[in-house]
Amino acid sequence: MRTAATCLALLLANSCTSTGDKDATSNTARGSTPTSSTLSLDRLLSGPSLTGSPPSAPSWSPDSSRLAFRWSGPNGGRREIWLVEANGSGLRQLTNDSRVRAMAWLPSGDSLLFTRSSELWRTDLTGQASRIADLGDGASDLAVAPDSRHASYRRSGDLWLVDLQSGATRQLTNFGQPSISKVPIGRYRRPDVEIGPYVWGGPTYAWAPDGRSIAVHYVDRREVRKVPFPHYLGDETDPNLVRRSYPGDANEARKICVLDVATGALKVLALPEASSTRVVDFSWSKHGRLLIDCESDTAVDRWLHVLEPDAGLPRLLWHDRRETRVYTSCGSAWHPDGEHVVVLSDLADRYGLYALHLDRPQPRLLTDPAFDVTSGPTIAADGGIFYASAQPSPYERHVCRTTLTGKPLQLTSKPGESRPYPSPNGAQLALLHSNDTTPPELFLGAGRGAATQRRVTNSTPTGRATHPWVKPRYLTFPSHIDGATLHARILEPAGLDRSQRHPVIFGPVYSNTVRNRWGGFYGMFQQLLVARGYLVVQVDVRGSTGYGRAFREAFLADFAGRDLDDLESAVRHLETLSYVDPGAIGIWGSSYGGTLTAYALLKKPGLFDAGVACAAAVDPYFFGGDDVAIVRHPKSRPDAFTRGAAQYAANLEDPLLLIHGMQDQIVPFKTVVDLAEALMRAGKDFDFAFAPAGTHGWTSPPHYARHLLGKLMAHFDRHLRDDDR
Repeated sequence: MRTAATCLALLLANSCTSTGDKDATSNTARGSTPTSSTLSLDRLLSGPSLTGSPPSAPSWSPDSSRLAFRWSGPNGGRREIWLVEANGSGLRQLTNDSRVRAMAWLPSGDSLLFTRSSELWRTDLTGQASRIADLGDGASDLAVAPDSRHASYRRSGDLWLVDLQSGATRQLTNFGQPSISKVPIGRYRRPDVEIGPYVWGGPTYAWAPDGRSIAVHYVDRREVRKVPFPHYLGDETDPNLVRRSYPGDANEARKICVLDVATGALKVLALPEASSTRVVDFSWSKHGRLLIDCESDTAVDRWLHVLEPDAGLPRLLWHDRRETRVYTSCGSAWHPDGEHVVVLSDLADRYGLYALHLDRPQPRLLTDPAFDVTSGPTIAADGGIFYASAQPSPYERHVCRTTLTGKPLQLTSKPGESRPYPSPNGAQLALLHSNDTTPPELFLGAGRGAATQRRVTNSTPTGRATHPWVKPRYLTFPSHIDGATLHARILEPAGLDRSQRHPVIFGPVYSNTVRNRWGGFYGMFQQLLVARGYLVVQVDVRGSTGYGRAFREAFLADFAGRDLDDLESAVRHLETLSYVDPGAIGIWGSSYGGTLTAYALLKKPGLFDAGVACAAAVDPYFFGGDDVAIVRHPKSRPDAFTRGAAQYAANLEDPLLLIHGMQDQIVPFKTVVDLAEALMRAGKDFDFAFAPAGTHGWTSPPHYARHLLGKLMAHFDRHLRDDDR
């Protein structure tokens, strides 16, 4: 359940055949008009995409004169490198038929490296490309060495070097050990030992500015518990052991080492306990100091360490501890003066950016204390500190700029979510911007003052005009428990007849959902439900960011607690609306959203009239080792581990559909099977649909999405629509 990004994003293929339950893909709820007669589940899952492919990975040239990015172009197709001048002119495609996977500028700024399949290529700014080397299968994390003559990459758990002139490759480390699992799917199927990220992502390696050393993230999983995830689709059942920890277990050991490039010697740095601490990030200053940002898996402790040049041990720069923390947002970066560090932290009621001097490490707030900072800092050579902020509303994400001595300045005004990519010199700002009805597009503007940003890309195919997306409205209402102001996002069918009552679906429920941003496939699926006559609602429940520390940290050891009360408050509010059918309110979600759904029906029977719980975490003893950030350990917070769903099985009164992937390594299939057993023993009627090789992202591949989402829609149609009840 580690991140909402992991659990809400659906990466679906664009090529599917049209099959499935016609009733589940074509009917419309009574008393409303669909917004598009051709919008259907099959259409969402088949090509060409209704929204095109948005641009990604913006990367400025070292001299800030132009921007490279990956894009499929205005008419779709393969992802290639595109180039645009800093002033927004000269947009052009640089590569052809390359299926670019990664790219990196050479320091000269006159060419880029890129990978296609397993090969490394170089292209100049006219598009003339030449092959350099075959890096081997699985090469990733491409970076150019400070000497400009070599590039580095990761493969098979080790770090490699390639000569950009000869194409010769050299293995720099020899630590990689393969995963014990032979089934090539699942979040926890990682190498036993690797130079690489921890299981939920993160930093991998970073070159020292002199090119003599590389800081590497070394991960050893050999002491982690082995858990079976049986795989049934081979010639015979594979027990499929995977290394995965439970709350209270030792986690993967994560260490920072400094590699001597010339000799291969590796120095392991002394840092907090490796099996219970994650490395948030690490980076070098221009003076050769190494900053290491660490956080305990429980989120209680945060440390910043600095390794001075030629020092044997890193020194502690700053430590912060708070017992009430839950999952936190972290980030840090060197200021170009080499004497300050800027860190994202939750020291006050809102997340903020703080400056720490190396000799006087007392945090000094740089940002507006009234609004949460929602991204780590990106700092330009001119000292400009760029970040995203939830101002002026928790629904928005605007880009702001500040300095060590100046006042924060909001650079963007266009409603929605903007992610900043400032140029190295700080003069220009690239943005990836989206909103409720528009997928991400690339914009360019000034980086040193508020100005209008110029749109660079238009990814949406012409056919998109036949599918107008419904714009949601945002509303607030009080909690019926403590009066706290709660926030919701509601989509209503176009031309809604308010003289009739209409069915409502909450979902996908989760924290941090009330946002003016493009929702990807789930967002389009919401639009499909609206087109079929449903009102669709999302609520920012306890644990969400943007409403202060107390609201966020109320989630600690209280999963399926006060957040369920928040959902009940939303239901009570909706039932006051004359056009809402109080007997036709459904709920669904995935991952923790599935947890909320299952517990809502089990702990508050009658609140919802139907529910679909997907990939639901229903037994805290089987949460992931990183979930100690919300439940702590069985010994320290035993109360959090008395909340298993099976004990409430006898309470089930409302129609429940469970959906789960049998290869879900984040929420083991075993746990929902245990719940199903308890429901059967209690004599309860419910439905269960599974994906034989489905992971936590149970909607991939597309035939799983078609089958399981079809089941979800049919479930709600059967239990919420007047003509089917």
